[in-house]
Amino acid sequence: MKDFKFTLIADGRTDDALIPILTWLLINLGVNTPEPQLPILGNLRTPPKKLQDKIAIALDLFPCDILFIHRDAESDETPIKTRTKEIRKAEKLVKRKLLPPIVCVIPIKMIESWLLFNEDAIRKVIGNPSGIKDLSLPKISEIEKIVDPKRRLEESLINASFPSRRGKKVNIPSNYCVRIAEEIDDFEPLRNLSAFRELEKELKNILILHQWI
Repeated sequence: MKDFKFTLIADGRTDDALIPILTWLLINLGVNTPEPQLPILGNLRTPPKKLQDKIAIALDLFPCDILFIHRDAESDETPIKTRTKEIRKAEKLVKRKLLPPIVCVIPIKMIESWLLFNEDAIRKVIGNPSGIKDLSLPKISEIEKIVDPKRRLEESLINASFPSRRGKKVNIPSNYCVRIAEEIDDFEPLRNLSAFRELEKELKNILILHQWI
């Protein structure tokens, strides 16, 4: 198979964390060497505001085989179906003759929820890999019910720093999401989450349709 490139249109500053997850999923589904591309559209002289413009510019700068678009289902008022409709509407408004397949990446609440399952990665990122303090991480079946996954993940990082930093202020790295994701070798547990299963189902169908696997 030829080189396989995928581009991710981000929804926020933590989206780098999706690259290891999407790379793992593509490889797991049968794509040999996926090459990720993450355009930083906010650094452009005139950053695009509308999603359809982001799609067009991202594809101009980073042509790809598959385009992933990340949006969070941040509350019950913006469920996965609502975010999916927003993405599909923008897709139809893009003024291009040819578009690559577009895959929706829509975690329930936010991307931090997909990083709450690996205790070892959290301990390594905070610099205390041999720590023994209980992090009280949620069961995988409870992750999508957490109201504030970001706060829960940051609390886990603080707890993971003890006892080596007892009595000291814990400095959480600003890029902790991507660092946690990069420490994880196996994202298999995410297959227990409904949002991840939706992502995998859509992606697998596209890969089969285009005979990429």
